[in-house]
Amino acid sequence: MSDIAIKPPRSLLSAAGKAIADFDMIRNGDRILLGLSGGKDSLSLLHVLLDLQKRAPIKFELGACTVDPQSDEFDPSVLKPYLATLNVPYFYESQPIIESAKTSMTGDSYCAYCSRMRRGILYRVAREQHYNVLALGQHLDDLAETFMMSAFFGGKLRTMQANYTNDAGDVRIIRPLVYARERQTSDFAKSANLPVVHDNCPACFSKPQQRQSLKLMLADQEKSHPKLFASLLTAMRPLMEGKHQA
Repeated sequence: MSDIAIKPPRSLLSAAGKAIADFDMIRNGDRILLGLSGGKDSLSLLHVLLDLQKRAPIKFELGACTVDPQSDEFDPSVLKPYLATLNVPYFYESQPIIESAKTSMTGDSYCAYCSRMRRGILYRVAREQHYNVLALGQHLDDLAETFMMSAFFGGKLRTMQANYTNDAGDVRIIRPLVYARERQTSDFAKSANLPVVHDNCPACFSKPQQRQSLKLMLADQEKSHPKLFASLLTAMRPLMEGKHQA
């Protein structure tokens, strides 16, 4: 348990708590491994889960894992001492993902390839360390952008699922921040002075920024339609429920 009392704002705790309850994400006795990139979202989720661990009637264990793809722009060294102060078990995996992408990538974008490789490593660490749940930090903005990208460029209605089991059937993946907005994690990270690690991968910036364009479009539309994301959440809700996904 944490010795540092950094309490997330009530609005963020409420959004996460409702999502966890609605999708039955955390169950008594779960061992949860957090995929910790060091970004504002995963660090916010770390403190949400630590707060929940103190207050919830159910008991669960929490660990964290960072996958370093060996990009020169990514330096997660601050995370190890930070997790030590929080008394959270921490696992660090450094793999030449960026380098392997140059020879192994077939049709993917760098981001998609890196994401898939990181996920595989997180599954392996979860199995080796006996964690049955993997927690990821995507929020409502991420789900909305994925939904729009899938519809616009893939011709499918898809988005990220909130709680599902991987194809192997041995790790359950949860996203407790699916009701939270990106501005909530950003504001919390700034106000709490969280040790955010900025990952500015040059491979990502050299590719077409479809997601960034959609982010800007949604932000512009929200100015005129304040309930835009509430409507998108209603539309996406059936797509967020599922049992199995790779």
